[in-house]
Amino acid sequence: MRRRRAIAVVVALVVAAVALTHEALSPTPFHHTRAPGVFVLAAALAVALLVLAPRVPSLGVAVGAGIAAGGALGTLVSGIAWNGVPDPFVRDGIAFNVSDLAIAVGDVILIAAALAHAWLQRADLRQPA
Repeated sequence: MRRRRAIAVVVALVVAAVALTHEALSPTPFHHTRAPGVFVLAAALAVALLVLAPRVPSLGVAVGAGIAAGGALGTLVSGIAWNGVPDPFVRDGIAFNVSDLAIAVGDVILIAAALAHAWLQRADLRQPA
């Protein structure tokens, strides 16, 4: 579990660093402010992902959690640093950033890995506690 947690934390820090670097180097007219509760939620989500997900004995779950947590940390830090989250990407009227993409991709990987792990360990799921 320590190895998976370490991997999740390193992945989260790398993703957050990439997201913040991109936001710092990409000028954009789109900044949207978020309520302080969003930043509290982002911090709580990142901590929960990094503490709980590595308990599942699956490297894919840990990596997915790390990517999503990195996106949440990127949102938290950018919201504080820029007094609103910069959104350099615009597609069909929707503005978003690398942190948003990381949260979405991390969630997909996390859910897919958790489902795959459950499927592969389905015999263990039927055992009485």
